[in-house]
Amino acid sequence: MPIEITMPALSPTMEEGKLAKWHVKEGDSVSSGDVIAEIETDKATMEVEAVDEGKIGKIMVAEGTDNVKVNAVIAVLLQEGEDASAIGAGGDKPAQAPKAPGAEAAKADAGTVMRADAATQTAPTAKADPAPVAKSDSPTKAEGGKIFASPLARRLAKEAGIDVSTIAGSGPKGRVVKSDVEAAKSGKGATKPAAATAAAGAAPATGMSKNRVIALYEEGSYELVPNDGMRKVVAARLTESKQTVPHFYLTLDCKIDALLAAREQINASAPKSKEGKPAFKLSVNDFVMKARAVALQRVPAANATRAGDSILYHKRSDVAVAVSVPGGLFTPVVKSCDTKTLREISEEVKDLAGRARNKKLAPHEYQGGASSVSNLGMFGIKEFAAVINPPHGTIPAVGVGEERVYPENGQIKIGQFMTVTLSCDHRAVDGALGAEVLGVFKGLIENPVMMLA
Repeated sequence: MPIEITMPALSPTMEEGKLAKWHVKEGDSVSSGDVIAEIETDKATMEVEAVDEGKIGKIMVAEGTDNVKVNAVIAVLLQEGEDASAIGAGGDKPAQAPKAPGAEAAKADAGTVMRADAATQTAPTAKADPAPVAKSDSPTKAEGGKIFASPLARRLAKEAGIDVSTIAGSGPKGRVVKSDVEAAKSGKGATKPAAATAAAGAAPATGMSKNRVIALYEEGSYELVPNDGMRKVVAARLTESKQTVPHFYLTLDCKIDALLAAREQINASAPKSKEGKPAFKLSVNDFVMKARAVALQRVPAANATRAGDSILYHKRSDVAVAVSVPGGLFTPVVKSCDTKTLREISEEVKDLAGRARNKKLAPHEYQGGASSVSNLGMFGIKEFAAVINPPHGTIPAVGVGEERVYPENGQIKIGQFMTVTLSCDHRAVDGALGAEVLGVFKGLIENPVMMLA
């Protein structure tokens, strides 16, 4: 029997991904462990290996196809003695990659429509019905009645991030067709009054719809760039966080003169290569990561995340660090951060951040953790409040180190200070507990030698 190669789940939450690249073609022989494809999710690009040996009999999903569902058949592997006839009539064509905006995406609305998620159905490909209003066009309910749309129109609307129920159809019986979606994408399309009213009513929770925003601006005065998978996930997760997690914020100033002196002394002691390049160079953020991890160990009740009707109290201090990447944000996790030296933390953060920017992190490297660290000090930001990254219970937001005047024993002095704001999930870390762990963090930052005690 031919062996079906399916879309792997690269993380527990993955539902779909993009088949970014094939490393094999039909007719190629492969062995167990050979890399056959690259799968791209919102967070990473991972390689897919063959688990059996045989010959690639049919590629079911074309290179570049987006939104391929987990467990969808992406290729068929023939075993020894089998030929293409063993695959069956269902695998005549691979699912086609979506074409660029503005290009002809299919033959016609009433013709055959190849969908990126076709492999999730019983047959490897899905065909549109010949009639304009067909069985596959199950109407979706909207305010005031039912909305009919062709499969192609639905797919194009989904790719453009447009709710098809907001588009006024020009086809038979008000059917939404390809031209209606393209008009909506350009901002010229008509919207149904009922749908527009519903969108307006939902504005406080979800924001203005795409079409309503576009309508405010003169055509040609902007460039419309659809959100990629990462940006969509970041937007959805952080919107959910602000709407469902009861945030509260605690702010204090940390005097960092001793930290800066220790950092300078440690960096000066770093061995140098023949070219004079130091073996390592610690940053202020490395001290912040260490202090955060140690503080969670000293106040273990704050090393917590909420899990439904329970709370997880973590034994390790796994601390994530926010890394800005083009199009979004990664939070790779430094595991057992409290047990690592400053140099080890520095090297690990640099490695994780570098691979995050290239989307080369494995899922276990950016999942988990009880807390994150967000540091915008390098951009000169004095103070800010970070959004909690679920399921984390807390996240400190670190501002820039700067000279400030302060009183001490009746005298006016000048020192280096940075402002830190701790965001807490009140369901897992309440006010007094948040204040306690932030106070311990402050003590470690102001007396960095205590991180080693």
